[in-house]
Amino acid sequence: MSLTDLKRKKPKQIRKAVSVDDFIEDANNYAFGKQTVVGESPQMQQSTQDFLQGLDKKSTKIYRHATFTLTEKSIAQLNELSKTTQIAKSKLLRMLIDDFYRLTDAKQHAMLKRR
Repeated sequence: MSLTDLKRKKPKQIRKAVSVDDFIEDANNYAFGKQTVVGESPQMQQSTQDFLQGLDKKSTKIYRHATFTLTEKSIAQLNELSKTTQIAKSKLLRMLIDDFYRLTDAKQHAMLKRR
């Protein structure tokens, strides 16, 4: 047995056949912000609110590894927050990003001007 045998495999989705006209109409619906007919079923579509609820890794959401650069001060602050709150650093970052995202544009700009 190799390591590739241990990978979790996603079940394949069965796709229905779509005519060219339906595909083009669906592209037009997408362009105008209307609900799509072709592609994912409405149960499979994920609202922004549902996406933002996935702040913990125990949920069924799929997480992607991200690499970015932080200052030494930011790293120290993040480490201290993580130790005092007993919350993982990645979860803290997701929470802070979500909080910033929920601010109004004016509040976001005001916060960015302070930095």
